[in-house]
Amino acid sequence: QVQLVESGGGSVQAGGSLKLSCAASGFTYNRYNRYCMAWFRQAPGKEREGVAAIVTGGTYYADSVKGRFTISQDNAKNTVDLQMDSLKPEDTAIYYCAADSFFMCPSRPNVRAYGYWGQGTQVTVSS
Repeated sequence: QVQLVESGGGSVQAGGSLKLSCAASGFTYNRYNRYCMAWFRQAPGKEREGVAAIVTGGTYYADSVKGRFTISQDNAKNTVDLQMDSLKPEDTAIYYCAADSFFMCPSRPNVRAYGYWGQGTQVTVSS
């Protein structure tokens, strides 16, 4: 059974940095699949949105975080990190790690495409 555990959330002032980490376990591989991982966030009263993802051939970033967030994955350790710099109050949300098995990683993260989710970690950015 796939399990995802996030860590690294917290409170920071605008302009600061945080690093989120997600450790995955329970992946089972075969010759036809790969596990693709992504970060989503959900602010109060808003829909969950894809922030960053590992996609086939590279990475995806939402326009709102381009140039400020960096996603990285360690396949050997089954971990994916999200380095968040130059944080803004509008980045305040619960951040979720997501994963699923695909033949090819989706070109952009879609909530309905990922079946495994972490418990979420709160990120609060104050002005």
